[in-house]
Amino acid sequence: MFVDKATIYVRSGVGGAGCVSFRREKFVPRGGPDGGDGGKGGDVLMQANKELTSLYDLVSRTHFRAADGKRGQGQGRHGRSGADITIQVPLGTIVRDRRIGSVFKDFTRDGETVVIARGGKGGRGNTRFASSTHRAPTYAEEGQPGQERWLELELKMLADVGIIGLPNAGKSTLLSRITGARPKIAEYPFTTLEVGLGVAEGSEYSLILVADIPGLIEGAHLGRGLGYEFLRHIERALLLVHMVDMAPQGGVSPLEAYRTVRREMELYKPALLEKPEIVVCNKMDLEGSKENLAAFTEAVSSPSFPISALTGEGVNELMKEIVVRLEKVREPSPLY
Repeated sequence: MFVDKATIYVRSGVGGAGCVSFRREKFVPRGGPDGGDGGKGGDVLMQANKELTSLYDLVSRTHFRAADGKRGQGQGRHGRSGADITIQVPLGTIVRDRRIGSVFKDFTRDGETVVIARGGKGGRGNTRFASSTHRAPTYAEEGQPGQERWLELELKMLADVGIIGLPNAGKSTLLSRITGARPKIAEYPFTTLEVGLGVAEGSEYSLILVADIPGLIEGAHLGRGLGYEFLRHIERALLLVHMVDMAPQGGVSPLEAYRTVRREMELYKPALLEKPEIVVCNKMDLEGSKENLAAFTEAVSSPSFPISALTGEGVNELMKEIVVRLEKVREPSPLY
């Protein structure tokens, strides 16, 4: 199940208390202090994992607490530090502190790890307080408290290619055709209720991560339909593949469909219109598609690729173009 938002509670471990103890040996009747320090509380860490594609695990488990440090002991023995706990998140996860609303961390590299709640220091044992004027201290420190916070996590997919378009444009069929993924496909709108992911083969054994962004509708930028929840996944795609149905069953023409999606992108975030885009004219195997294609290409300045995702017609040529375009845009660039 794809989940792109989660709220979790984290708490690091409390430091162990220092020990009050004195040497008690047979021939040392008045031995000095030998209380050890308490152990440090465990940290809560968060790590990006490229193998993960959803925040689902953080919905089923929302509370994370690291272990407390152990108390110090006599004979100068320090308490054991509390065990750390590491939370795995997908690449593209943005972490915000819910209390202040600021971005705590934006994970963009695999294996990237940060401490999100640091464990408390262990308290000092009475050995630490001995001096030339105070040889038998009878006190020690308590361990320091850990940190706790509520965190809001938001996932913005770091896909190479984002497939966009109105509902029923054939996005899921194309994803299945080029990656072997098996999303739910049917001849009615809103079959896809979550982002679909697949991996396609590029050139020279390179791999391309492809995301099927569920259908956008007019008013998506205001939250209508499924749009607002998924528009943000377009932000980090390197290349957009804009699917347009050339044989629509309703009253929306291919040109209107294309302009609707572009308009919603602009209203959500104008910078999205600057993203590289390949216009794909789908369902060329159906009656009336050729006439619609002629009218569409005359009105739209961008080059278009006529295909049938269902039969595979034109898909190989499209994949070659995707590989070429990705090679041009895979240079490091700002995420926003």
